[in-house]
Amino acid sequence: MSFATNQSQQISLFDATANLTDREKRLLEKSWAKYFAENIFPEIDEAPFSVLYSDRPSRHNTPVNVIIGALILKEIFGLTDEEIVETLPFDIRYQYALHTTSFEEQPLNDRTLGRFRARCNSYEEMTGIDLIHDCIMKLSSSMATIMKLNTGMRRMDSLMVASNIKKMSRLELLYTCVANLARLMKKLEDSALPEGLLHYTEDDDHNRVLYHNRSEDTDSKTDQILKDAVLIISACGSRYDEYSEYQLLIRAISEQTKSDDDGNLTLKGAHDGMDSKVMQNPADPDATYRKKAGTEYRGYIANVVEVADDNHNSITVDYQYEKNTYSDSQFLKDYIEQQPEDGAHAILTTDGGYCGMENSQLAKGKNITLVTTDLKGTEVSDHWADFEFNEDGTKLLKCAAGHEPKSSVYDKNTQKCKASFPLTTCKNCAYYNQCHPTEHKRVATIKIAMRTAFHARQQRFLKTEDFKTLAHFRNGIETVPAVLRSRHHVDRMPVRGYIKAKLFFGFKVAGMNARKLIRYLTGLVKVATYPEIA
Repeated sequence: MSFATNQSQQISLFDATANLTDREKRLLEKSWAKYFAENIFPEIDEAPFSVLYSDRPSRHNTPVNVIIGALILKEIFGLTDEEIVETLPFDIRYQYALHTTSFEEQPLNDRTLGRFRARCNSYEEMTGIDLIHDCIMKLSSSMATIMKLNTGMRRMDSLMVASNIKKMSRLELLYTCVANLARLMKKLEDSALPEGLLHYTEDDDHNRVLYHNRSEDTDSKTDQILKDAVLIISACGSRYDEYSEYQLLIRAISEQTKSDDDGNLTLKGAHDGMDSKVMQNPADPDATYRKKAGTEYRGYIANVVEVADDNHNSITVDYQYEKNTYSDSQFLKDYIEQQPEDGAHAILTTDGGYCGMENSQLAKGKNITLVTTDLKGTEVSDHWADFEFNEDGTKLLKCAAGHEPKSSVYDKNTQKCKASFPLTTCKNCAYYNQCHPTEHKRVATIKIAMRTAFHARQQRFLKTEDFKTLAHFRNGIETVPAVLRSRHHVDRMPVRGYIKAKLFFGFKVAGMNARKLIRYLTGLVKVATYPEIA
């Protein structure tokens, strides 16, 4: 299939809108379809997707902008693939939005959307390039421009995204991995499958082993499954190395077990090196475990960046999707690294999870002022805020009283400066009782890190009116996780796996943004139609 851009943008003599009455045309012009057709669909750039198709002469692809537009509409209205495909031929609003009113036949069928997503996923696996992310971010930038949002004011937040998998016990995890491999061997009619393991292929074996299980039987059943795992791995030899069922069993054994003194497999204990990256369910081997604020999460984590105005209009202009072991601080570092060196000044507001002197300095290097609404660590004395250091924090220049030290020595291990001052100077200083210097015969010494001074300055800033205004602005992004969960159901995505789930998440962000833009444009029309009476 070769690539071609969508040339069928002009209205033909047989356009579906030609048969509408004047009243129907007016209704169509007032509907959401008009705003989508005029402000979103034309901004979908097809060119980057040419890499997904052959350069040899052949049948042309389904228009990429129609596919992407349909996937965005699917998220706006909460439809399934089947529903959007069945709706398009019979609802002229969808045709109008996707510029297909002049098509002799609507271009989507039951496999179009799935095959397009599969092409995008395969391309990302091979190259690491996320075409959908780039496309959606260009669309989001266009929407922010249309809404005249202040891109110099940004806010950031993260949200946990649950994988659509069942929580498994260690017994069930190991059983499932063994059973999956046994069923594969039976499907391939492999006579090497030991007769004693045939019960794993029976339909009711899962319930018999796991659900009809007394707690006192768990250890004995676990031991038997581990013995069966060793037996089936030995039976496979090297013939199944490329099958995921075999690889997942090997991974589960490696992560969950260890060998005892007799060479038998036993389950690892709490101190045997298991971490949050271990497999949670073979149905989604990419999902990881994280406990945050007392709640357990199995799946992924997303980070979103939003711009807004004073009227509560907002657009998500960037997002990142990772396994949930990713930290907020690393999200921030990734975002700052992507920003241009010579960009206009911007203020980025975040919660306390993104704070830190290193992050603040990285942001400053890209002309971004980082404002966090909370701080990590214990409170420090306010007077440390007035200590001055050189640029890299390896030398103390002045203390809070403005005195220059006689000497300043930097300790790389503690990242602190050991500074000495004349003893009489320290004793007569107003900050003597706050610094608690170590007194010697002629000098007094203190040890302080630049991060302590930074922390004190942040504490001081948190008490200002400017901070209160910025904190109020940041609070607005708390609605994004709520909307993605309640309206777009990010915790129940119908796919499993990191790359597949990330693609779905991207279209949910696009759907959320499109709704906001349509609501904004609809509001402008209402204001113009019903002006305020002076």
